[in-house]
Amino acid sequence: MVTRLNPYLSFRDSAREAMEFYRSVLGGELEISTFRELGMPVGPGEEDLVMHSMLETPGGLVLMGADTPSSMEYSPGGSISVSLSGDDTAELTGYWEGLVEGATITAPFEVAPWGDLFGMLVDRFGVTWMVNGPAPE
Repeated sequence: MVTRLNPYLSFRDSAREAMEFYRSVLGGELEISTFRELGMPVGPGEEDLVMHSMLETPGGLVLMGADTPSSMEYSPGGSISVSLSGDDTAELTGYWEGLVEGATITAPFEVAPWGDLFGMLVDRFGVTWMVNGPAPE
């Protein structure tokens, strides 16, 4: 098996909604397992929260996520960004347009000083995304 580096996002109680949103933007197959399904003990009312989810797109993108039980410390956002980059401007523009729904744009999706098409946003779940691709000709 090839070694891969996959972003693994943490949420308090919105992992299912977030991962379904990312599937609507990125496409692909989404697998979701709850704490109940995997027999993991959590606090009352948390049994149906997401213990593990994995979104895998036909193009090979992999994004994982889970809810953080109330018994564990949770610090949203902060020190990590998910970056999408490539050569397909139309594909990257489509991702940007999907992610921008309910997001706070921190850098508009436009030609950056280094010549690429670039944008940055914090999505409605508190996750920072960067999208970078070739400038339109």
